[in-house]
Amino acid sequence: MKKLITGGTIATATNVFEADILIEDEKIVRIGVNLSVPDAEVIDATGKYVFPGGVDPHTHLDMPFNNTVTDDDWETGTIAAAFGGTTTILDFCLTSGEKTLADAVKKWHGKAEGKAVIDYGFHLMVTELNDETLAQLPAILEKEGITSLKIFLAYAKEFQATDRTLFQAFRVGKETGAVVMVHCENGSVIDELVEEAKALGHTEPIYHALTRPPELEGEATKRAIELAHIAGAKLYVVHVTCKEAVDEIIRAREKGYEVYGETCPPYLTLDQTALEKPNFEGAKYVWSPPLRPKDHQQPLWNALKAKQLQTIGSDQCSFNFNGKKQLGKDDFSKIPNGGPFIEDRFSVLYSEGVHKGRITINEFVESISTNAAKIFGLFPQKGTIAVGSDADIVIFDPNIEREISAEIHHMNVDYSAFEGMKVMGEPVSVLSRGKYVIKDKQFVGKLGNGKYLKRSVGSDSLKKVNETVVSK
Repeated sequence: MKKLITGGTIATATNVFEADILIEDEKIVRIGVNLSVPDAEVIDATGKYVFPGGVDPHTHLDMPFNNTVTDDDWETGTIAAAFGGTTTILDFCLTSGEKTLADAVKKWHGKAEGKAVIDYGFHLMVTELNDETLAQLPAILEKEGITSLKIFLAYAKEFQATDRTLFQAFRVGKETGAVVMVHCENGSVIDELVEEAKALGHTEPIYHALTRPPELEGEATKRAIELAHIAGAKLYVVHVTCKEAVDEIIRAREKGYEVYGETCPPYLTLDQTALEKPNFEGAKYVWSPPLRPKDHQQPLWNALKAKQLQTIGSDQCSFNFNGKKQLGKDDFSKIPNGGPFIEDRFSVLYSEGVHKGRITINEFVESISTNAAKIFGLFPQKGTIAVGSDADIVIFDPNIEREISAEIHHMNVDYSAFEGMKVMGEPVSVLSRGKYVIKDKQFVGKLGNGKYLKRSVGSDSLKKVNETVVSK
């Protein structure tokens, strides 16, 4: 059935205007003033913003890690994402242990199929590139429509790649047009610092942060930048947390390097003191890279405002406090790394960014949706409100004041990293390809309705974001 959204204020990355939106066959087919469509279902958005659905470029659903598995799978994770205003996610497909890259991707398809309630795609993580995997990569990227590779420079015992593998990945990126995403920390040095701390009897959660200093994030960021430049490849630095990393990204972009940066809501709003909470409560805030001292927040906001950081990912990686985080009760290095953010990404950025005057509403849409769609080959299908685009739409009430709490969130985890935070604004209804997933703050979607998205490697949309962002 046709749907007609009326009375709302449409906000995109470039415009804010009042207009109606006609939806038919999953697409936006018309945008105009005072549209009259007798056979359409009318959705009254008076007094509300109408945003493009959020594109979350960084999630970990149903992912094995730290000898356990994340507590949100593709059902609970995508439902929570939809409640939070996100209609597209890009999740990381791990390749550890599978015989071929195709086996790894097939496994990730199996996790999502029949569960996802919103659309999704994959990034492909690689730990080692030998002759066999190098031969497989171009075909799997083309067949699956994957436009991004993920390399870890952290987690020495689990995922850390060598500099040679990193450089080889950049060369593959150069040849295929794929974006290489890098977790920038020095895992080998971190392991040395962790062992030193434990030898001195330091077991508390705060030592997770103290053994992963910002200088090691800055060092790894610079290393990734220079190797990408030598290879002539595109680099996307995930979850940037600190001034040291931001400074390296800014320097590279000022030289004309094709470097993109992502940060996440907790790094903009929380700080290292959270890990000092008593009774092991600090374990709730253990993720990597760690929270930083508060004076790192403003450089992140400045870089977001200046378009030196382009996207906001959730880095959703949820582990229950009871039973899982407590695995590290006597050893901070055994606390599963990760936190629950997918549901709050959209609202926290709006409230802390737009409502508090740190960024404009257009900059909000850019960082929460449009730039990720452009960088990863989904624009203009996703990331905007335009004729021909998928009807992924969030009707958002900016006047609702509420308090974030684990008691009312929809993630399958027993705590909230933002517990007690007051925010302005809330998604009221969310449509994915023209179908309600959330209607009047109630879940009405259907498991399995989310579609896998094949993306375009080296797409024109990436050239556009490069022209409008990198050149500044």
